[in-house]
Amino acid sequence: MYTDTLWNDIAPIYEKTLELPFLRELASGKLALEPFQFYLQQDAVYLEDFARALAITGARAASPSNLLRFVEFARGAIVTERALHESFFQRYGVGPAEERSPTCSHYTNFLLSVATTRSEAESMAALLPCFWIYREVGRTIYEQAADDNPYREWIDTYAGEEFAASVDDALAATRTPPTAPPRRNGDRCAGSLSSPADSSTCSGKARTAGNSGCPEPPAPTRRRQPASAPSEAHHSGSRP
Repeated sequence: MYTDTLWNDIAPIYEKTLELPFLRELASGKLALEPFQFYLQQDAVYLEDFARALAITGARAASPSNLLRFVEFARGAIVTERALHESFFQRYGVGPAEERSPTCSHYTNFLLSVATTRSEAESMAALLPCFWIYREVGRTIYEQAADDNPYREWIDTYAGEEFAASVDDALAATRTPPTAPPRRNGDRCAGSLSSPADSSTCSGKARTAGNSGCPEPPAPTRRRQPASAPSEAHHSGSRP
């Protein structure tokens, strides 16, 4: 199956993702509040562009079913996931980041570039890790986290049935591209490029261009990161 092949391709990278200090400390409940807040703020602005990429994919979809599916995904990213962020913002007395970190900007530029300029199937493959890897990471952390983990509410959301159902829907869409069989070089590239590679990510995601032979997306405009922001390299978030 196409998605099984994608997962096998990135399995070693996924195992490295689980070893990130941020995720290990999140699971143990020992993660300091400052890096979690930084992740939370960056994830909130990430979701805006993620929702845009989903909506663009829906608008360009060949079938009404996929149009509706991806528009609903976009709505869920803004309404459901942002609601979770808002509850934590109120708790901590903070808000979304005023500007994206360089890595977050780089990743969202990639998603928007693929959604705008590549095929529908490639766009689906690029967006899939945002669903799939988050669920798998969430399930792994859920099994490790104690009931009194201070981040339990966050962990429970991404290990829960409601989020799992949306992931299953995204997997179903990607397994059956609507207009043509997936192009091995193109569509597998899109899935691999958006898989997590290392700890230098704002929300747990990074492109791994490697030797895929795929064209590079436009380079993003790099913004200066506020001096008070924690190091991305050590405390990256869990969004794959």
